Order: sequence, then C-alpha cells, then structure tokens
Amino acid sequence: MGESAKSSINVLVKLFATLRRHYPKFGLGEAMPVELPYGATVGQLVERLRLPADQVKTVFVNGIVRGDDHTLADGDELGIFPPVGGG
Repeated sequence: MGESAKSSINVLVKLFATLRRHYPKFGLGEAMPVELPYGATVGQLVERLRLPADQVKTVFVNGIVRGDDHTLADGDELGIFPPVGGG
C-alpha cells in the first residue's frame, strides 16, 4: 500500500480561560479550525498556535487527556486548558 494521499489534517481547537486571549476573535466556546501537516502531534499544535508552553497544562483530544507526543488525526477536536489556580 502507498503512503496516504493526505498531506495535511484539519482539527478543531477550543482554548479555555486565560489561553483565549491569544485568539480574541474566537468567541467563548467557539472552535478554531487549524490545518496541520499529516502526523502532527499535540506539542506541534501548541507550537503552531504560539501558545506559551508554560501556560498549557492540559490538552483533551476527543475528550481524553493526551500528552505532547500524541499524534493527531483529521477531524480531532481539542480543548486546551491553562493551569488552574484556586484555594
């Protein structure tokens, strides 16, 4: 079998809390479409969005917490959260 004909994937990203300020044109709970190269990881997505790595605490991919090395697939839906303070 040959290599996949797709050279890129499209994912939907929702930024939460303080991370939303990096993309103010997207409303509360509004998903942002992002095109990435085929085989891209969560970590590469964070870099592509230019989010400060120290401000990204938790990334959900299709409702499951995933690490930076998780490979994304076309159509994945992500939620990216900063560290949560409280007391």
